[in-house]
Amino acid sequence: MQLRLASYNIQKCVGLDLRRLPRRIVQVLESIGAEIVVLQEADRRLPPRPAALPHFVLDETGWNIVDLGGAGSLGWHGNAIIWKGDALRLTGQGHIALPGLEPRGAVRAEFETPIGPLRVIGAHLGLTGRARREQVLHLARECEEMSEMPTLWAGDFNEWSRGPILDHLAPAMSFLPPLASFPAPRPMGPLDRIALGRGLKATGHGVHADRPAHIASDHLPIWVDLAQDAG
Repeated sequence: MQLRLASYNIQKCVGLDLRRLPRRIVQVLESIGAEIVVLQEADRRLPPRPAALPHFVLDETGWNIVDLGGAGSLGWHGNAIIWKGDALRLTGQGHIALPGLEPRGAVRAEFETPIGPLRVIGAHLGLTGRARREQVLHLARECEEMSEMPTLWAGDFNEWSRGPILDHLAPAMSFLPPLASFPAPRPMGPLDRIALGRGLKATGHGVHADRPAHIASDHLPIWVDLAQDAG
C-alpha cells in the first residue's frame, strides 16, 4: 500500500503570464495524482485573507479542505491542506505559530490512510537563514510534544542550499534529497522540501513539471509516494 502526497506553492493562483486562473492550478493538482496536497500562498495576502483558490473550485473536482479557520480563507497564514478519496479519513487539525519577524505559521492535519495513521505538517518558512533555523527548531520541539504518529513535513522552506542545513536541526526527521523546483520555467533552487519521520519511507520522489505547471505558478509542485517503514 502507498499514498502520494504533494506540496505546491501556488502563488495565489497567479501564473507567470500574470493571469489569476484557479482552475489552472486545479488542473495541475489533478495531473499529479496525489491524495493529499499541502499548499502555500493559498490565500490572498491582505486581511481578511480571502481564498485565492476558491472553495467551490476545489469542490467541483472532489477535493476536501481541512478546516483551519478564517472566514473565507482556505488555510492559515496562507498554508492549506486538501485531500481527496474515500480511503482517507481526517481525524484532527490545528495550527502551529512560528517565531520570526514576519507573520508565519504552520498547519497540521491527521489522517487515517491506507498506510496507517499519518500526521501532515505544512509550512512556508521565512526568507532569512536565521528565521528558518528558528522555525525548524520550533517545529521539531512542537512535534516532540504531540502524540506519537508517523509525521511528514512539507512546504516551501525557502532554503536554496543543497547541504544538510535543515537536517541537523530536526534529527527526528529525514529530509528527502533536495530537488530544484524554483523558478518553474527553469528550476534551479530546491526551495520546496519534504521530510519524513519514523514509520514512513519514500518509494518515489520527484518534481512535477508537466504543462501547465511550467506557467501556473513560479514554483513547481513536488511529490512523494509514501509507504510504511516497518523499521
